[in-house]
This record gives sequence, structure tokens and C-alpha cells, in this order.
Amino acid sequence: MNVAYVRVSTVEQNEERQIAALRGYGIDRWFVEKTSGKDTNRAEFRSMLDFVREGDCVFVEDFSRLTRNLKDLLETIERLDEKGVKFVSIKEQLDTSTNSGKLILQLIGAINEFERRNILERQREGIECARQRGVYKGRKPKELDVEVFEMVRLKKISVAEAGRKCGCSRATIYNHLKNS
Repeated sequence: MNVAYVRVSTVEQNEERQIAALRGYGIDRWFVEKTSGKDTNRAEFRSMLDFVREGDCVFVEDFSRLTRNLKDLLETIERLDEKGVKFVSIKEQLDTSTNSGKLILQLIGAINEFERRNILERQREGIECARQRGVYKGRKPKELDVEVFEMVRLKKISVAEAGRKCGCSRATIYNHLKNS
């Protein structure tokens, strides 16, 4: 079975370019998601890994769609190899079953990780410049349910329980307590 994994980093981005690149490969099953590739904790990515079986082939438009981290990339390829699943990246046109293919995979993965780190560094620098100009104020504080917050203040429920009810961390609750 031919399986495609397609990922864009944000909801605003369009995955159609990747889908168009993969259409000619007889894809039987598509796994598409809009989420960051900074780690492998992604629903469709995990579903794809669980779905594939021996003899299947996983197609991606390029390695950076699979992951942005060399360690995760190598672990993913190794997991696919262990399952007897072939991996094809259209852009790089590599055969990961050969020694030279594995070497090039590692080089490309290292470059993707380097690129990700550069993006994050530029982002931090941009945020710092914006802070110095007084433009960047950070993320807006999470709004808490007033009743739940009051129950925490009166010590009727724990901070952890309040976090679960509000869908936030304990640190967020503590910050609201400190600032109230």
C-alpha cells in the first residue's frame, strides 16, 4: 500500500502543493495535518506510523515535512525499516535502503535541524527587538473561569484541579493568583 504523509506548520498554510506533488504515486491512504514538525507528538504522524505494515511505502514531499529534528528523523526511518516499510522522499529522491542513501539522509536531516534552529534564533531576535521598541507584549494571558478561580482562592479545590478544569497549567493558575 502506498501511504502519503503531508504536513504544514500552521492552520493558515495550504497543503495543496505537497498533495499535488504526491498525486502521481498511486497513494492509497493520506495522512494530512496542520501542526509544527518540531517533535513527533502529532496525531496524524502517529496514526501513519501505527497504520503502515510490512511491504507498504511511505511517501513525503520532502524530509522536512516528516520532522525538523535529525534524531527524530533517524528514529522514524529506523522504525519504518524495522516494520519492513519503504520510505520515499520525492524532493530528495533517496533510497534509504543503501549506505549512501542513509548518509545523504543524515546530512539532509542535519541541515533541516540547522535550518530549524536558525529560524528559532531569528524569531527570538525579532521578539527581543520588538520588546525593546515596546511593540511586543507577549501572549495575552489565558482567561480563567471566575468561579473556578474563586474556588482556588478559597482553597476549595487544588491548583492542579483548577488547571484541569480550565485547560491550563498550574503555573498559569499561580500567576493569576500572584497578580490578583
